[in-house]
Amino acid sequence: MGVQLSDKQQSFLTFLEDWIDRAGRAPSLRQAAQALGISHAAVAQYLRTLEEKGCLQREGRYSRRIRLLHRPGRAAAGERGREVPVIGRIAAGLPMYAQPEWEGSVVVDRSLFKSPDLFALRIKGDSMVQAGIRDGDMAICEPRQFARNGEIVVALLDGQEATVKRFYLRPTQVELRPENSGYEPRLYDFDRVLVQGKVVGLIRGPEGMAIS
Repeated sequence: MGVQLSDKQQSFLTFLEDWIDRAGRAPSLRQAAQALGISHAAVAQYLRTLEEKGCLQREGRYSRRIRLLHRPGRAAAGERGREVPVIGRIAAGLPMYAQPEWEGSVVVDRSLFKSPDLFALRIKGDSMVQAGIRDGDMAICEPRQFARNGEIVVALLDGQEATVKRFYLRPTQVELRPENSGYEPRLYDFDRVLVQGKVVGLIRGPEGMAIS
């Protein structure tokens, strides 16, 4: 026998599914309350009820890390989504995808991001805005230690500063080129630049959509 839900509970579950499909992660308590025109307490109650009825799993009293469990006719959120670690502070000497300092994780659609190993990096500044990469976006990256000319990469400068730029190999140096006419390309000696990954997609801002 299937799980019995009231009309309101079913509507709330559908709302969660649609939001996660669109944004790649669950809404915050505030976002759900505003979108549905209900109180924070009502959202919390819906989450408790759906968890008790086996429709979802979550961490803590309220967490964006919500896994929607299988329902007939629709893939489970755990099957659609996958978690990608967000790199925080950088520990010298380690590749970025192996960093111990994480700032949590983001959930991405595994049908869009198929590489077995991914990491995410929060974009700071507007140096890549003309490539559609904005301040506050989350860059989804595939680990790489090489790059082809014209690719957008995550590079580690002098072993400590991460930057997202377009890569070009020159005869005696590496050019890291911004995508903003207000910034100049920079040239670096080979030993100052370590390619750490290729940018394969974005999560637009703190509440935006995934773009592959």
